[in-house]
Amino acid sequence: MEQKLVNAPVKITVLRRMVFEEFNVYKTGKSSPCERLREGQEFLSKGANMPEGFCSWAWADIQKYVLTLARGGNLLGSKPGTFVTCCTDGYRPVLLLIERIEEKAPSEQ
Repeated sequence: MEQKLVNAPVKITVLRRMVFEEFNVYKTGKSSPCERLREGQEFLSKGANMPEGFCSWAWADIQKYVLTLARGGNLLGSKPGTFVTCCTDGYRPVLLLIERIEEKAPSEQ
């Protein structure tokens, strides 16, 4: 029996932008918070595709988690259907909440 892949929509919420100024000694120039994303901003990934207006660098970091949740999986240590992660900019990371949007069956609506 063939199993059907789910592909539920996944919401991405920007939780926090951070700056580690003490690491400026390792780079040229001064770090400032990410200018692309803002706290509270929400994006919707449909079919595990990058949402319009989302940062492509952050997407490269979180795509595997979005795909896992979209296909019905869960990540160890997190509540089912959720995960908190961040982009890999070590000078100014952005924390993101990823949540699977559970669609109700017609009988539940």
